[in-house]
Amino acid sequence: MASTPATADATVLVVDDNDANRSLARHTLEDEGYRVVLASGGEEAIAAVEREPPDCIVLDVRMPGIDGFAVCRRIRALPRGAETPVVFLTALRDVETFDEALRAGGDDFLTKPVRPTELVIRVQSALKLRRLSAELREHYDLLKRQRDDLLRVQLQKERLMAFVVHDLKNPVSAMDLHAQILLRDRTLSDGARDSAEHIRSAARQLDRMILNLLDLSKADEGKLAARKGDIDLGALVAAVAGELEVVGRDHAVTFEVALESDRVVADEDLLRRTLANLLENAVRHAPRGTTVRVTATRRDGAVEIRVADAGKGVPAAMREPIFDPFVQLEPSGLPPTRSGRGLGLAFCRLVVEAHAGRIWIEDGNPGAVFALSIPDAR
Repeated sequence: MASTPATADATVLVVDDNDANRSLARHTLEDEGYRVVLASGGEEAIAAVEREPPDCIVLDVRMPGIDGFAVCRRIRALPRGAETPVVFLTALRDVETFDEALRAGGDDFLTKPVRPTELVIRVQSALKLRRLSAELREHYDLLKRQRDDLLRVQLQKERLMAFVVHDLKNPVSAMDLHAQILLRDRTLSDGARDSAEHIRSAARQLDRMILNLLDLSKADEGKLAARKGDIDLGALVAAVAGELEVVGRDHAVTFEVALESDRVVADEDLLRRTLANLLENAVRHAPRGTTVRVTATRRDGAVEIRVADAGKGVPAAMREPIFDPFVQLEPSGLPPTRSGRGLGLAFCRLVVEAHAGRIWIEDGNPGAVFALSIPDAR
């Protein structure tokens, strides 16, 4: 029988009180390339393991003094003893002996008389399993390091979110406040007034992005919850359109609102920011001189809100992935106008899902229609 890589330079400790059995095992295993160490009793075997831990142990069960089960338990308590495979040899072929061998920590079980070929196969298998166990431990250590690295990144991300919210929100609010102060000055020139309005619009957009980042982080931790209340949808849409008036004017895009259903039960702040993201997205992709249309209807116990533009639309293959974080439509084979930071639409989906609703994209012929459905809880 040719030796395998698993047997190269492997040391096997054979423990048996019978001289003939030890001699047979020794010659059989040495012919296969193993280095064999012999012990005639339990104490001698334990001393051999303490002196030089073997790669495998072939251990007789019935021996004078300490039996094989007790020897195995003591070996398992030694340094490196827990990882050394033990193959028990016994003349007893019964379930009780087999169970006791397993409880003692045995890895395999051979009954006497042992055929040389079977002994070699069992030892080879034990050594291969030992090598596999070592590889699995390496994989475990690698996975543990990767887990620790991911946890470290997660903690860094949470710290970054805290920095973004607490350290950036205040200066953004200050920008908006000072822009409002400027707009109250009746002596302000038209050019300066237009600049102040743009500052306010940009500050609101930045504030919305900051809050979106925070809510995306909360959603990752399962903490994003909708605080629902009865909302005047007409007033909410009008307020959002008013906030985006400057953006619409810059793009020469107007808003058209037609609401068949003017009330909805939802989280007002989350829904306001969702509509702002959808309207801003529509304005950014609408051709100059066109209209962004906002409609709302009641259907099947839910309120459906649609935001439609006349742009280039969204390819069917991207209508699901576009709601994933940081996904953007690239120029390669896809409309280059459907690009962005990849966070606004991801936030919209999280908000709708927090309301137990759904969000999807329809073909506007031309353009895209972003539709969301929120269950009517009234």
